[in-house]
Order: sequence, then structure tokens, then C-alpha cells
Amino acid sequence: MGENIYRFQDFYIPERMMGGIQRYIEQGIEPGSFLSAIICNDLKGACAQADDENLRNIPAYIAYFYNESPMSCWGSWKIMERWMSIKNETGR
Repeated sequence: MGENIYRFQDFYIPERMMGGIQRYIEQGIEPGSFLSAIICNDLKGACAQADDENLRNIPAYIAYFYNESPMSCWGSWKIMERWMSIKNETGR
């Protein structure tokens, strides 16, 4: 595994997923379906969209958004849409 990963207990966010998370938080760029479901607190959707590696590591995603991201950027579809709108209005 590379250096750009997030670890939580025995779980981790793969390096390949960190760019999408960072682009969403910093620039309001809409992530793919799995990350969108995670951000929106949609466990059923996240499980349905996850590949095997991400499915095993969902706790790390929840911990990341809870511990490392702005509280106003995650939690529901409405919140995600508002976050992207704000970031787009401010020129990212």
C-alpha cells in the first residue's frame, strides 16, 4: 500500500480512493457512486456499490468523514448537494 491512505483500527481507505475524497472536500467535485453513498450516510447504497476491498473497509470511510472532514460536507444527499453547490459557487 502507498503512503496516501487513511487507517482506522484494522481498516483503511485505499490510496486510489483518497483523490476522489479530497476532490470532493476541497473542490466540490462529485465522487463516484460508492463514495457518494458513503458521504450521504447510505450504508445500503455503499454496500451495493463497493468492490471487495472497499466493502471490507467501510468503517475506515465512516471514521474518516467523522474525524477528518468538515461536518458540513457529509451526512445526507441534501448535505452533499449543498456542499458541491457552495464549492462550485465559490470557484472551488
